[in-house]
Amino acid sequence: MEPAPRRPARRRLLTGAAALTASAALTPLTAGTTAAATHRRTPPGGAYPPLHWVPASPRNFTAADRPAQYPVERVVVHVTQETYRDTLKLFQDPKHKAAAHYVVRSADGYLAQCVRERDVAWHAGNWDYNTRSIGIEHEGWIDDPTWFTDPLYEQSALLTAAICDRYRIPKDREHIIGHVEVPGTDHTDPGEFWDWARYLQLVNGVSWHAPDDPVRRHDGRSAGLRIPDTSGS
Repeated sequence: MEPAPRRPARRRLLTGAAALTASAALTPLTAGTTAAATHRRTPPGGAYPPLHWVPASPRNFTAADRPAQYPVERVVVHVTQETYRDTLKLFQDPKHKAAAHYVVRSADGYLAQCVRERDVAWHAGNWDYNTRSIGIEHEGWIDDPTWFTDPLYEQSALLTAAICDRYRIPKDREHIIGHVEVPGTDHTDPGEFWDWARYLQLVNGVSWHAPDDPVRRHDGRSAGLRIPDTSGS
């Protein structure tokens, strides 16, 4: 049974004044450069879990050309403090001024992608961390571990492992961090009930680059998993 919604309203995802200032200072992508980026190969990576594209409002992220414009060096783990559905609605609200790249549903680990990886999502409340990280939201509340289900951990770990492989990010706690660890934040997610040991074990148990992977196909993809369009992510 799905846990009953908790009392807190959606937590305020900080973008910070620095983030908004810096976003305005970014070099705009012209039509020509946008077209070129669409066809440019991004770093090679392994298979991503199946994803559902639910685009955030363009007012909640900054269009960019990562990793050429900024290197991707971290994954930031968040907890929504809202339901999965309401989180997606907030990311689509142009007045929200925040969004993460991905949202993971509690009940079954279903994954929504809301911002392309090449773009800078406003998720960390620190402009430097925003530019150099991928943000993953997990449905739930930090004070209720029943939301942190097996499917949520497993699908999120598959996603994080694929991201780390794609950008050559070390799969350790220095590079896979909680929102609470971002300098300047007043957030505490993912909270004391998030099982970091289990999560890192799952992330490190998945390597889509293993040469002896029995399900690895000749084209480098893993059977049964859909790879997102790497030209646009």
